Amino acid sequence: MTAPEKNFTSPTGVTSVEQLFETDPDTVELTAEGGDWQEIVDRQIQEQSSRMIINMGPAHPSTHGVMRLCLELDGDIVTNLRPAIGYLHTGIEKTCEARTWTQGSTLVTRADYVAPLFNEAVYVMAVEEILGVTDKIPERANIIRVLMLELNRIASHLVAIGTGGNELGGVTLLTNGLRDREMILDFFEAISGLRMNHAFLRPGGVANDLPDYGMDKLDETLDWLEARLPDFDKMCNDNPILKKRMLGISYLDLTGCMALGVTGPRLRAAGAEWDLRKKQPHLGYETYDFDIPVWNTCDAYGAFRVRLAEMYESLKICRQCRDRLADTQGQPFMIEDPKISRPAKLAVYNDGQGNSFEHVRKIMGEDMEALIHHFKLVTEGIKVPAGQAYVATESPKGELACHVVSDGGTHPYRVHLRDPGFHHLQALPAMCEGGMLSDIVVAVGSIDPVLGGVDR
Repeated sequence: MTAPEKNFTSPTGVTSVEQLFETDPDTVELTAEGGDWQEIVDRQIQEQSSRMIINMGPAHPSTHGVMRLCLELDGDIVTNLRPAIGYLHTGIEKTCEARTWTQGSTLVTRADYVAPLFNEAVYVMAVEEILGVTDKIPERANIIRVLMLELNRIASHLVAIGTGGNELGGVTLLTNGLRDREMILDFFEAISGLRMNHAFLRPGGVANDLPDYGMDKLDETLDWLEARLPDFDKMCNDNPILKKRMLGISYLDLTGCMALGVTGPRLRAAGAEWDLRKKQPHLGYETYDFDIPVWNTCDAYGAFRVRLAEMYESLKICRQCRDRLADTQGQPFMIEDPKISRPAKLAVYNDGQGNSFEHVRKIMGEDMEALIHHFKLVTEGIKVPAGQAYVATESPKGELACHVVSDGGTHPYRVHLRDPGFHHLQALPAMCEGGMLSDIVVAVGSIDPVLGGVDR
């Protein structure tokens, strides 16, 4: 067999082999002048790079949603990583501009759908700050808010630990995590009527008080969690397989966290004792007794241990909320401001909705002024004075914030959510480049992004 001629003409206008390689300076040029083809093949195998570009996602079980990672690999080593987001964009922020201030809660709760109550919390706190009623919120309303938030924190961490463990082969972590989370969702359903996307936190307070059986249901939930959470310690803390797969993986030190805006468990895994519940107290968090767990390994294992410890601290806060709820039984759960809250005589009645025949006949026949006031609040919504507010809280993933702008009307002029997952994904290249392909799922699990919040 003779080698092909060096000069040739192709349909694309390329006339030489050299011209083919001019567009890629990294490509090795091999010119065949005749001779043994096997020698040429052997040389090519020896000199060429095993560089490869692949997509991970958007339909991938380990990307925690519809996220695409553009990877450049040299064998199994990640040389370049670029997250591609936007597949779950739903226009939540823009839609808020066409809804009333109260209806905004029903939209923002759908951002981070694993921890929806935190989206509601930052939104309503921002609205209340513009209204100037932050200090007038009833004590019982804030207690209920803190209780729901801390239970939601535990539920979110159970998902993070469960899915992260499942990606490493620990299916039991996922099944146990979902089992325990189910108890929390049952409590949410008993209180708010919904397992997720509750729209329970409203400007001025909460939608409703705990029902008559609420305290018993709360005791059942807290007792269950107190008995089951130690199982995760036994399964994970000294598990040699889990530790080898997580220790030193997805490394990002404190300097890197600060430069890239990383917060939450990954920041505390780098040794920083930073938690907005302590550093910028809100909702009365300064009156609760709890600690901020930190770790010092700067890796995925540290974030895992921080989340595990935080669940115990949240459980401690929930116990304190339970005692305070018992002491404030019968107190208001919504601000008594006629410009914000519906008239008390039109509040939820014993049927749970205020729709009973006796209730409707009473309010329509005895208090027409309150009925008209109620109608105006429902149809037009509350009016928020012109201004803006930026309020942040410590969500399970990190610093979650909401920037709200009002032009003085009954609808928001602008609503923007600062989701921690959006910032953490930008730090993913720093965590993964230079590491193994198989460690990407560990890195993604360590930041626990929820694409509903990232894309909004």
